[in-house]
Amino acid sequence: MAKAKKGDTVRLHYKGTLDDGTEFDNSEGRDPLEFEIGSGMVIEGFDKAIRGMKPDESKKFTIPTEEAYGFHDEEKVHVLNFEDFPGYFPKVGEQVEVRDTDDKKVTGTVVEVSEISLTVDANHPLAGQDLTFEVHLVEIV
Repeated sequence: MAKAKKGDTVRLHYKGTLDDGTEFDNSEGRDPLEFEIGSGMVIEGFDKAIRGMKPDESKKFTIPTEEAYGFHDEEKVHVLNFEDFPGYFPKVGEQVEVRDTDDKKVTGTVVEVSEISLTVDANHPLAGQDLTFEVHLVEIV
């Protein structure tokens, strides 16, 4: 039976959890995730872990932070003045696209709102986390 390798397109079901057991994503009730191994379509650690699996095989693995979304980077946290956004009143937790003080486009999550500013965190929401996955390889296409 063939094993998944770089260049193969695979289809799999998965469940992703954090160290505390919180589930952050799964494919339950959806079509299996399909991607080409080695194409950069998924995070590096996930891609590596699928290599060598056979169809109908299940596996549980943990991806360390550096092979997932990296460490939380304080330089990606931007404090922006409300005066630059007239009539705009975002709420904490909202995803926004704004320009930072260097006029670069920033997409991130509003993490704080004060009377004069808002703080946007452009790190991936899972940055700084080890990620555990349970996967079932449905097929190599």
